[in-house]
Amino acid sequence: MTPNGAYRPILRPRRGEFAALAHLSTEEAARVTPIVEVDPAVSVVPMVRELPPRTDALALDFASVPEPAAPVAAAERLARLGVAMVPVVRPHESDHRLVAHGRAARMHRHNAVLRLRPHVDAGNPAKADAATDRVLAAIALDPGQVDLLIDLAETACLAHAVEVEERARRVLRWARTVPWRSVSVASGAMPPNLDHLPTDRPVAVGRLDARVWARLGAPGIGYADYGVTSPVRRLGVQHHRQLPTLRYTTEQAWWIYRWARRGGRSDDRCHDLCRTLVTSPQWPSAGARFSWGDAEIARRARTARGAGSSASWIAWSTSHHISHVLRALPER
Repeated sequence: MTPNGAYRPILRPRRGEFAALAHLSTEEAARVTPIVEVDPAVSVVPMVRELPPRTDALALDFASVPEPAAPVAAAERLARLGVAMVPVVRPHESDHRLVAHGRAARMHRHNAVLRLRPHVDAGNPAKADAATDRVLAAIALDPGQVDLLIDLAETACLAHAVEVEERARRVLRWARTVPWRSVSVASGAMPPNLDHLPTDRPVAVGRLDARVWARLGAPGIGYADYGVTSPVRRLGVQHHRQLPTLRYTTEQAWWIYRWARRGGRSDDRCHDLCRTLVTSPQWPSAGARFSWGDAEIARRARTARGAGSSASWIAWSTSHHISHVLRALPER
């Protein structure tokens, strides 16, 4: 695992997110520790095979996978691919699964990530102590072998951001009493559904999660977020064809580009979207060199051939987002 000052994006096990990881530069990859939320319906192994050889570790969160499935088998499969699995442990998990997490941790790096939700697991210092004591005893690791991830979950509006910020300050005061390997704070502000936003013009969605982290101003606290997706999982099945959509990260906002004009062909719509983006104030001075995702956007701006898919649009957006975050974070 990378030290404090690294970026820990919480990602879904989808082709788009993994494509963005696959195209990180060597320098970027050294500063990114992905936390992947395992889906019982999706195998991460085929996607891991597509990652570059320099990928030596992934943190996997099995909270959505029903028991008795345990992380040890996944750790063994990843080991055969040359990738170490760092288990993400949660206070609500059973003793059986926590013990299995400990076994998986000792197979590789001898460390784990403790994902703590203050609003659920740590309402006060006594509850936080009890929850973490139980977890550490079950996984048989010391705090110095555990990266604490304080997951503030959704930051839905400015008023909520103030509440979330105060909650974070309280739990950080408690966290400083324990010699953790590292401490990071995560939250997410992307809406779970963008269908209500207007089309054919960029719309700003405030990055309230980044605002909370910046306002904390806590030295030595690592940064984490939910990438360009929401911490709230969208319910139901999407039956309509998704419009070409980019979620383009800037310092204060994501600019949402949802494009319906230029007729019915996705190629034409995506071409028009990308041409609009590369001539906008949001386009970075480095242009296509900013990230792999930006290079893909610039290429679609030059030609109407190859609109990609929803996975492609998430990949380009995630790639730009990771590069933007790393440029904004201090290297430590």
